[in-house]
Amino acid sequence: MTLKICIAQLNLLVGDLAGNSEKIVAAAQQSHAQGAALLLTPELSLCGYAAEDLFLRPAFIAACDDALNALAQQLALFDGLTVVVGHPTGDDQRTKSVATQNRFNAASVLQGGQIVATYRKRELPNYQVFDERRYFAPGDGVCVFSVGQGDSVVRVGLLICEDAWFEAPARLAKQAGAQLLAVINASPFHVGKGYEREEVMGKRARCEQLPLVYAHLVGGQDEVVFEGHSFAVNADASLGGRAPSFVEDLFTVTVDMTELPMRLSASVAPLRSEEADLWDALVLGVRDYIAKNRFPGALLGLSGGIDSALVLAIAVDALGPEKVRAVMMPSPYTADISWLDAREMARRLGVRYNEISILPEFEAFKASLAAEFSGLAPDTTEENIQARIRGTLLMALSNKFGSIVLTTGNKSEMATGYCTLYGDMAGGFAVIKDLTKSQVFRLARWRNAHDPYGMGATPIPERIITRPPSAELRADQTDQDSLPPYDVLDAILERYMENDESIETLIAAGFAPSDVEKVTRLIQLNEYKRRQAPVGIRLTHRSFGKDWRYPITNRFRA
Repeated sequence: MTLKICIAQLNLLVGDLAGNSEKIVAAAQQSHAQGAALLLTPELSLCGYAAEDLFLRPAFIAACDDALNALAQQLALFDGLTVVVGHPTGDDQRTKSVATQNRFNAASVLQGGQIVATYRKRELPNYQVFDERRYFAPGDGVCVFSVGQGDSVVRVGLLICEDAWFEAPARLAKQAGAQLLAVINASPFHVGKGYEREEVMGKRARCEQLPLVYAHLVGGQDEVVFEGHSFAVNADASLGGRAPSFVEDLFTVTVDMTELPMRLSASVAPLRSEEADLWDALVLGVRDYIAKNRFPGALLGLSGGIDSALVLAIAVDALGPEKVRAVMMPSPYTADISWLDAREMARRLGVRYNEISILPEFEAFKASLAAEFSGLAPDTTEENIQARIRGTLLMALSNKFGSIVLTTGNKSEMATGYCTLYGDMAGGFAVIKDLTKSQVFRLARWRNAHDPYGMGATPIPERIITRPPSAELRADQTDQDSLPPYDVLDAILERYMENDESIETLIAAGFAPSDVEKVTRLIQLNEYKRRQAPVGIRLTHRSFGKDWRYPITNRFRA
């Protein structure tokens, strides 16, 4: 005796209730054609995840309620198929100062055109990028429902994401008669998270001696990416199947009920490298941010350096060369090899490429300020003027032609303030803001060795990777004139910023006190810059975004 469960690993759009419903109906149609008894959709699949303060608007919740009822009617066509749909529900009492919440992160079980059960998420995450306690109240019920017919009936216990990381919700479902756990999810990607989920869900299955299916969202939403990677685990924690990552998929799991506990089986996507996950997350994040916000394309400043080279390669893999434009803006300090390498990379990838000298504007600025600056030596002021001229030119092209400007600053630079407000920080989407400089070099070499989207092998000229990095804002400049070596800086950054290690711990670990003092001081001083930076793709468990909420005005030093 067997039964089929389908997982709709969907790329959904926040607020597009009609479009998301269409995707759910299409998945139901395919599942029904395969003879499936159950279709699982991701957490909050009806409205998209996360809708943030839209959840606070009564009109939004009312529209979700209406869409759910309409969807139930549409799904009545698929006789014998049960569909689980995630959605918000409820209301609250609000004043300008107080909110009494009666709103829930819910999932409803749809059968035969009816809503036969609704489960309310019990465990609400409120850490990292999660703010669910801002919007929802915790549920306190259990949802166990039957799917299948005749001798092939399974009692399914429904959980939502965080519920499965705690013992009580699964234990209560089993006590209510569940023979299998179904977990619907919208859990943002960071490096290693997918395999961590498999491990934790395996432990949950083993603890309850119940098989478990895990349905996950895919797609980009502002700064977060969801990687898919749905899966099934057996009651002994062995892997029953794994869906592909970073793509939509209708993933089919077969439940063998010949003996108890039931056995799950499905196709198994191969294990992936960290670099492959990072690359696909970056590509999906760029593609969805641009497409879902209806930008016609992207443009960026291509300097001949490693950061802009990597962003160009990501943009082309995400959008295709026809939607990407690169602009080289040389100054008096631009080395010949910089524009030669920029030209060569643009040629390799087939993007539109232009060169616009900033020398006339730079000289005009210096002339305008000559009286004010009389007797003062050139310093970072003149360097920042160059960066701001470039930012102005790129934004002018964006305004005129509609393409979004992709900024090219990395996490190491964002941490230490090695970037210019209204200059290289000017733009609409910060693609690599959560990649350290060390990771930038590693990914550049990975992309040169792989061509995952068929856009061309070895897109980045080798000299871009091997030459010492430089902002080229003054003669003979290198990054290490102002910063510790990147391997040192990035190690301090990971331990201090991402993992909250103390200054004393870092020094005890062997880092030079001067390096630790410099990096940590720069992180604190440059909070005001980061607050004004464009949104960018989250790749680690702690990025400079919703994960990092430090005060700008702050005199505390550990």
